[in-house]
Amino acid sequence: MTDLIEVKTADLVGHALDWAVAQTEGLEVFLVGPQYNVPWRVFWKKRGQALEWDVLYNPHEDWKLGGPLIEKQMVSLHCPQSTDDVWAGWVITDKGEFCHAGGNALIAACRAIVAAKLGDTVQVPKELMP
Repeated sequence: MTDLIEVKTADLVGHALDWAVAQTEGLEVFLVGPQYNVPWRVFWKKRGQALEWDVLYNPHEDWKLGGPLIEKQMVSLHCPQSTDDVWAGWVITDKGEFCHAGGNALIAACRAIVAAKLGDTVQVPKELMP
């Protein structure tokens, strides 16, 4: 296992954000090291009825993964009101209201989900941080 470092949820980007989201979902994820000029990435074991295969886990940029999370966690999204503004994602739970910003809807939603489930700081593999 890799060394974990503590990061503010608001500072999570890229695959570090994906890792944190996977933790909220209880997914079995693992890192794939850099190769062919591609940085560290997060993969998960996807299971079908008879097969198991490794799949890139990137809900911060893939609507096929992030979209169902938004619906499942009932994330409310607020679109930018100007070209300088950012997206905002809200999750309301019995613990309170959690709001986070992001450069796009998926990033804002993923950060809000992580904050609601794991808090304002999380532990992620140091390799995933820029």
